[in-house]
Amino acid sequence: MPKPDLPTGTFQGRIGRTFSESEPWFEELAHPADDSPNVVIVLLDDTGFAQLGCYGSEIDTPHIDELAASGLQFTNFHVTPLCSPTRASLLTGRSQHAVGMRAVSNFQTGFPHQLGHISNHAATVAEVLQAEGYATFCTGKWHLAPMEQCSAAGPFEQWPLGRGFDRFYGFLEGETDQFHPQLVCDNHPIEPPGKAEDGYHLSEDLIDQLLRMVSDSKGVRPDRPFFAYLPFGATHAPHQAPPEYLAKYRGAFDEGWDVVRQRWFQRQLEIGVIPEGTELAPRNPGVEPWDTLPVNQQRLAVRLQEAFAAFLDHTDDQIGRLVDGLRAIGELDNTLLVVLADNGASQEGGPFGVMHEMKYFNGILETPDEAVERIDEIGGPHSHTNYPWGWAQCGNSPFKWYKQNTHEGGVHVPMVVSWPAGIGEDQRGTMRGQFINVADIVPTIYDLLQVTPPDVFRGRTQLPVTGHSFAGVLSDAEAPASNTLQYFEMAGSRALVAGQWKAVCKHQEGEDYETEPWELYNLSLDASECNDLSESNPNKLAELVALWWSEAERHGVLPLDDRGLGSLFGVRFRDHSPHPPDRRYVYRPPMSPIPGQAGAATGGRSFDLTAQVTRTGGEDGVLWATGNENSGISVFVQDERLLVDYNAFDKHTLLESDVDLPVGDSVLTARFRRTGAQSGTVALAVDGNDAGRADLPLYMRMISSVGASIGYDHGSAVSDRYQAPFPFSGTLHEVEIQLLSRASVEAEDALARAEMARQ
Repeated sequence: MPKPDLPTGTFQGRIGRTFSESEPWFEELAHPADDSPNVVIVLLDDTGFAQLGCYGSEIDTPHIDELAASGLQFTNFHVTPLCSPTRASLLTGRSQHAVGMRAVSNFQTGFPHQLGHISNHAATVAEVLQAEGYATFCTGKWHLAPMEQCSAAGPFEQWPLGRGFDRFYGFLEGETDQFHPQLVCDNHPIEPPGKAEDGYHLSEDLIDQLLRMVSDSKGVRPDRPFFAYLPFGATHAPHQAPPEYLAKYRGAFDEGWDVVRQRWFQRQLEIGVIPEGTELAPRNPGVEPWDTLPVNQQRLAVRLQEAFAAFLDHTDDQIGRLVDGLRAIGELDNTLLVVLADNGASQEGGPFGVMHEMKYFNGILETPDEAVERIDEIGGPHSHTNYPWGWAQCGNSPFKWYKQNTHEGGVHVPMVVSWPAGIGEDQRGTMRGQFINVADIVPTIYDLLQVTPPDVFRGRTQLPVTGHSFAGVLSDAEAPASNTLQYFEMAGSRALVAGQWKAVCKHQEGEDYETEPWELYNLSLDASECNDLSESNPNKLAELVALWWSEAERHGVLPLDDRGLGSLFGVRFRDHSPHPPDRRYVYRPPMSPIPGQAGAATGGRSFDLTAQVTRTGGEDGVLWATGNENSGISVFVQDERLLVDYNAFDKHTLLESDVDLPVGDSVLTARFRRTGAQSGTVALAVDGNDAGRADLPLYMRMISSVGASIGYDHGSAVSDRYQAPFPFSGTLHEVEIQLLSRASVEAEDALARAEMARQ
């Protein structure tokens, strides 16, 4: 009789011929100590140092403010300048470069510091705590898996469930529409449970789902503590909030960014989140004095800031709902709750702000006179806004520069820690000014939970955890900083903090790393980097620059890579990937939505879309769509005609076939051609016969953060000619997308010219 299939040495009982001659054995599963706390990490996105009420702003954040008042408020906390690197460091307790995430997860470079995912040699805190017996949950933004692996086809190893979470609900991309999100539950795409017109908003949904996960776990296993990671989409663009929150802030910022920034700065000094003697950094280049701006530019900028404030206020209320939910089930007191931001306020809205953030990535500078015509849409479902530089710098007060920069404006952000059972009453409501880096959070959690991260995890030797526990700081405001040496790097911009000193270099793409200037600051006297000491103290600067290169070697920062998004976001056509070498994609419904970087790479490219359909007459619907109501492309059938709606940031080019579609089998084609830097054409064909052509004044390179759908329009409708999802009611056999190389387009043009000459 075969024995049970158990690894050698696993079973520790005794097996005889009968039960009476045998001794059972039951494996003891890992279980934390009875008093082990729950751990909750709440991550805000693109939220500057000054933007929370308890850090100086006038935006209402009473729930975070209360956590600070009953917990600890950190005033010298630092992160990386960008979202994915901060998240990788936060979840592993290691350098972002060492774990393979020097930039966003949307691309790989072939070097160890940019894998597009967290190295498997760096177990996440979720993996470690899961192995210790914790329940583990994540709701929100992931952005830590290669985006070409984020479709329903997988692979799923780098999705949240593959990196230690029992449950996941949220989105995998760097951003999503808050009213029409592209959602994933565990390992499969799902439709949102509500619509914008019914009051749905993603941030509320994330709290609903997380509280359900906690209740599901605690209701059955009250003995089991949980680790919850809540990375909101807020306050990353698009800035979207329910209408009552938008209305609340009407007129709140009419004084402009100069007056508001000065007032926030004064509040920061009064409440003590910045040291006495700190100067307010001068306006960044490109930020003009408010009083010199044209009226329309002021109107647009104010409304964009109102949308941001409404978004943050609404998010704070959701954090309040989480706290109330934990209190209601008796779990709040023994929950270690950390609230932080991933980087400083975003510069991606440009000098004027944008109605649609993807315009920034298309090199389009929309004038305020154009944008202000749609001012009432800002903050709602039909907007994808980001605010201008002036408000971003206001949010980063008192610092200069922004997200993506290694100056303090990019890396110095708020952090609040609450733990009623673990923070003494005499310490509650106090501040901590010790230097702390995001990589220090996980070592602190391990320290408090008395967990030792493994040297080998799932058969892989682990990288050392290089962050520094600041557990001692929680109970002693005078405890020395445990982290006294910290490097920073982003796309060639570099910085190093060594004690009170900081050296920083704002790199320009293509400049010589060896000769471009560094700045030097004494942060103990000049927290806002206003007084550059590089000329007066060149020896100290040289010492810190040399130390930066040493730290870069130690943490795997090299090679420095300053290539722009255009060269890095492009897909690589290769075998065994979503992007075949022949650039031919074939989709057969039914299919789940396809994320942008996993689907046909149509942005900025010439391509042919061919759909094979069968109709009996009268069947309408979408054949293929990408994007959403703010920008996208839809190819659909309506009223017996084939149509294309090319929605270039709300400027619709609608092309309708000049013939009716036949009954029965037919081949429907839409040919998209890029003809210039930003221009193009689209032409239709029915069974190979030309059926119409239109010019496209703007040919989009980056269309939307929303991907494609086959046989219907996922999310909000790309075209105003129908209501989503508008599924095709005939039989759609397949959709083929053939991307064309420049050479093939040129050959096609030459053939067309020759044909015209013969005629």
